[in-house]
Amino acid sequence: MSLIGQDIPMERPDTDGRAALLVPVTGVKEDVLMTIRKGAAIVGFANHDRTVTVYFESNRFDDPVLAKWEHKARKAYDRLVENAPTVSKLTTSQTNFEQIGYINGKGITIRRMDSLKRWLEYSDAMASCPETEIVPRTVIAKVDVVKA
Repeated sequence: MSLIGQDIPMERPDTDGRAALLVPVTGVKEDVLMTIRKGAAIVGFANHDRTVTVYFESNRFDDPVLAKWEHKARKAYDRLVENAPTVSKLTTSQTNFEQIGYINGKGITIRRMDSLKRWLEYSDAMASCPETEIVPRTVIAKVDVVKA
């Protein structure tokens, strides 16, 4: 049984359009988990063949700007709406994911905070969890590194 609702966005959203926020289901196949990596923020949309296309950000290179889960979600969302070339993309069965909310140009709405917390706890990333279910979009200043 899929944990994705019938209200999942269909097809790639336009700029500022709505995409689904997803987390892997308990017991997800190991190959999916190895691709996405623990603690990743995952956004996506449904396809007509009953698969989902997901974009994810796991902060593989420990960028301090992506320390919070919501910042990772925004990065993945921006890649998705821009259809940016990336290896952080996967088309797979809907049964691998649970829909926990939505993201758009204005912010994030989490409808299943308990499922997000389950994913982040499993990933040892609870410190990155949002404090509230509604997270308005914020602009993050880039940190300039000055080399001596």
